[in-house]
Amino acid sequence: MTELCGIATLTAGKIIARVGSVHRFRSATAFASYTGIALIEASSGDVVRHRLFRAGDRQLNCCLHTMAITQISRDTPGRAYYQRKRAAGKSHKEALRCLKTRLSNGVYLQFLRGRGDRAGGGPGGRPGAAISACADPAHQSLPGPTNPNLQRCRMMRLDTDL
Repeated sequence: MTELCGIATLTAGKIIARVGSVHRFRSATAFASYTGIALIEASSGDVVRHRLFRAGDRQLNCCLHTMAITQISRDTPGRAYYQRKRAAGKSHKEALRCLKTRLSNGVYLQFLRGRGDRAGGGPGGRPGAAISACADPAHQSLPGPTNPNLQRCRMMRLDTDL
């Protein structure tokens, strides 16, 4: 989960705890609705507008918002996507919503691939992991200085352009 730019350990933990098992969502759209990213049409007459669905999980929405703002502020694929949307005539809020939807789909795919769903795997979050492998202190990582080369921002590349 921390492979995605803008998700640190604390944010990844919050997302994993709030989502639980991703298998309770039938699609990426249902997951986006749960996170509060899904849009509702709020049109009147000839003016077509959309607004956010307020009934979603606000904590997850906050995590995705932080992730989106982080990606916009750095040289990442998320920033390029945001700038493409702005160049297409979308306002800041509309382009940010598009980016948050794309990031929500990326987080959903991470869960489906088993990289964030601890309920889907063994004790270590991987299918087939043994309890002894997690309880062994020799295999636990120790806190220390981080390597900047390991903290490269990556964003999942989706097949469709949202």
